[in-house]
Amino acid sequence: MNNLWKLDDAGSKQLAAVDTIAKDVIAPLAPTIDKEGRFPKENVEALRKAGLLGLLSSPQVGGQGQGLRAAVAVAERIARECPSTAMITIMHNCATMVIESFGSEALRRSIAGERKLATLAFSESGSRSHFWLPVSTASAGSDGVRLNAAKQLITSAGNCDWYVWSSKPAAAEGLSSIWAVPGNAAGLSVAEPYEGLGLRGNSSAPIVAKAVLIPEANRLGEDGKGFDVMMGVVLPFFNLQSCAVSLGIMEGGFERAVRHVTQSQYTYDGSKIADLPQVRGHIARSRVKIDMTRGFLLDAVEAIEGSRADAMLRVLEAKVVGAETALEVLDLLMRVCGGAAFRKDVDVERFFRDSRAAVVMAPVSDALYDFIGKAACGMPLF
Repeated sequence: MNNLWKLDDAGSKQLAAVDTIAKDVIAPLAPTIDKEGRFPKENVEALRKAGLLGLLSSPQVGGQGQGLRAAVAVAERIARECPSTAMITIMHNCATMVIESFGSEALRRSIAGERKLATLAFSESGSRSHFWLPVSTASAGSDGVRLNAAKQLITSAGNCDWYVWSSKPAAAEGLSSIWAVPGNAAGLSVAEPYEGLGLRGNSSAPIVAKAVLIPEANRLGEDGKGFDVMMGVVLPFFNLQSCAVSLGIMEGGFERAVRHVTQSQYTYDGSKIADLPQVRGHIARSRVKIDMTRGFLLDAVEAIEGSRADAMLRVLEAKVVGAETALEVLDLLMRVCGGAAFRKDVDVERFFRDSRAAVVMAPVSDALYDFIGKAACGMPLF
């Protein structure tokens, strides 16, 4: 593969493994996963067997020892075939980073060595897109900590081994605390996955916790310091990987649209749809916007890796750049394919639907624009 992401040798090997899985397993299943709205167990199992659930875990606990750059590259490649699987992957990677930073060695090994699937459980019906302000509670007792919550639209709900879970602090001052909650913990109940417009295969569903008992040792970071974990660890990985998923959606839609316009002919003269100048113009505009997004994302990765002064600004901008540009590009690609774009076999409309989610997924674009505006004006973000 062309090393556009400037990965090291180990990272390149991991991406090559993902490319093979994407072609052989994920791509053939993607239309069925979308149609049935079911969790892509086969895709996750293929990633598990290849050791890719430990992509970001340290080698000391059985992981691959890769970082943000590899996570972004992997998310983009998977999203070209199945954005639902890509979303499951990026949520797992974000959860892994929290566990790597604050979890016990046993917990870290369960992700890397035992190849367990994790996800974030931050979003709540009580605070909605303001994920940094949980209303769920944690009550400490002599036998551990009891969690009560009404989480909403949690990726991989009912299909993961660990939730990286937010709540109000158990005892300390602060906005939140973070916990590792087993997926099979007594007191957890998962609603049926939503019947949604797009990203239909990521098993996104509400979760209710009623007096869920976990050990105090399952706290990830200090009590009351969850906000710092969210902003310092989760947000950079989530926003840049989200941008990568949007980029992959654009690339996936673009590939299918180009295939359609270059292979479909007009019977009356044998010309192809791509022979029309206006079609080529839309294709050209789409390509430019995709390449601009990729360039931005690469720069954002370098800003974070190099601890540049504009790193936090790039973190805030990344999700917006990907989400908003994907809307534009998939609109253009639907236009170039005309009425055929609405057919399932052309497979552009699937990416069109999936592209809509990032704009309204927390942190939503409108909130990020506010934060970006504050940063540009030299104002405090919170």
